[in-house]
Amino acid sequence: MIPVVTDVAFAALLLAFGFACLRLVRGPTLADRIVAIDMLVVLAIGFIAVFAARTGQTAVLDAAAVLALIGFLGTVALARYLEGGSPPEQE
Repeated sequence: MIPVVTDVAFAALLLAFGFACLRLVRGPTLADRIVAIDMLVVLAIGFIAVFAARTGQTAVLDAAAVLALIGFLGTVALARYLEGGSPPEQE
């Protein structure tokens, strides 16, 4: 049963990946593109999780955790850029 479920999950993730890439290319605003990049990161984490479930290799989940942290930091940095915020001053 696991192979069938993971095949369906891979297909759904691949379809969502295509839609996110389409939104990344078409835009129309910078905010749309940032959300699309964030969605691609979330989908990559999903691919890693489904791969781990299918193969039983739990070591790859560490890579998913690292990717989630990097994606979060990137999203925060881009949101700060969109708001026009400046970096904190060094004392």
